[in-house]
Amino acid sequence: MDATLLILVVVCLVALWVVLYFIPVRLWFTALVSGVHVSLIQLALMRWRHVPPRIIVQALIGGTKAGLTLARNDLEAHHLAGGNVPKVVQALVSAQKANIPLNFKMATAIDLAGRDVYEAVRMSVIPKVINTPPVTAVAKDGIQLIAKARVTVRTNINQLVGGAGEETVLARVGEGIVSSIGSSVSHKMVLENPDSISKVVLDKGLDAGTAFEILSIDIADIDIGKNIGAVLQLDQANADKNIAQAKAEERRAMAVATEQEMKARAQEMKAKVIEAEAQIPLAMAEALRTGKLGVMDYYQLQNIQADTAMREHISNANPTPPSTIKG
Repeated sequence: MDATLLILVVVCLVALWVVLYFIPVRLWFTALVSGVHVSLIQLALMRWRHVPPRIIVQALIGGTKAGLTLARNDLEAHHLAGGNVPKVVQALVSAQKANIPLNFKMATAIDLAGRDVYEAVRMSVIPKVINTPPVTAVAKDGIQLIAKARVTVRTNINQLVGGAGEETVLARVGEGIVSSIGSSVSHKMVLENPDSISKVVLDKGLDAGTAFEILSIDIADIDIGKNIGAVLQLDQANADKNIAQAKAEERRAMAVATEQEMKARAQEMKAKVIEAEAQIPLAMAEALRTGKLGVMDYYQLQNIQADTAMREHISNANPTPPSTIKG
């Protein structure tokens, strides 16, 4: 008898726990006293649809207390789609208090796009300051400038879905700073009026197509870098010097080659002369043999050669002094 009673009590407790789990009476009572009408059957069906009733009920209570009109089915659908219901409701409440036009459809679309909708609304109320990395640019006089800027932005709710993020804003601001400095005639003009960079960059409408609205661009710091113009001129001079040296080396190599070629040709001509001189005795012997040259003619030729050699020897031994002009 005692065992049967114990089993009956255990079964009743398990049945009560199951009933209370699928029919959260306490949660239903909390919603009822908060002015949110949700039936026990709807709460039980949420369990079967794998929707946490507490998240939906708390979101309905928060929205109702803030004066929002929220539909239970819309909240369930957003949760089943993978959205963050509490964040969406918080964003809607914050937007209503700040007079920012934001409806439930837009809020859920922003949330499902992967953005923090509550943070977006907060940034619309409190603008965010983004520090740009150092931007290097060169003025027309060749002086390098390194600028740092602070970009104040606020969220553009209507562009959050499909709009570009902070990286695009920073890239466009950097591009605008480079363009502004590059168009300056002298780096001194930029140092004297850094606000001119901000005006030029703001006038370009860099926030188009982004999820942010640029409120201001302030140049926080400008440092002077290298003299790029002088470096480029030095590199050009070195390049010209190397080219000139290469051309000179080429001309020297050609001259050496030409000299060697001329020496080779001189040796060739000398060999031909020696060859021709070697033919003279043969020709004279042939002439003597054929009778074209007599013996007396031969001796007369020898005497002429001896006289010529003697005169050359005397002239080499007693050179004639150069004539002097007396004043």
